[in-house]
Amino acid sequence: QVQLVESGGGLVQAGGSLRLSCATSGRTDSIGANGWFRQTPGKEREFVAGIKWRGGSVYYAGSVQGRFTISRDNAKNTVYLQMNSLKPEDAANYYCAAGPFIGTLPTEWDYWGPGTQVTVSS
Repeated sequence: QVQLVESGGGLVQAGGSLRLSCATSGRTDSIGANGWFRQTPGKEREFVAGIKWRGGSVYYAGSVQGRFTISRDNAKNTVYLQMNSLKPEDAANYYCAAGPFIGTLPTEWDYWGPGTQVTVSS
């Protein structure tokens, strides 16, 4: 099993920044990538960004391209999501995911964290 724990959510004004962290532990031999998704009430979980463990290739949703940066500290088994120029529409519960590859669908990921709330005030 793999355990994921997110941290770093909170309240920020529009235009501000937040950095989310996701600590990964457990049996990670089947993991090839980490990703971030977000979800608001009544909507489907939406892909935000993903990063491959080997090589560090990254992929972003168009809505966050140029504003968000995903990175990984291999020594700490931690993935980060740096969010800049935040907009009210970025407000959501953000989830960390782990799986064999980067996929844009929630069903393509094997493990999930409990989520961390991001609120953006206008």
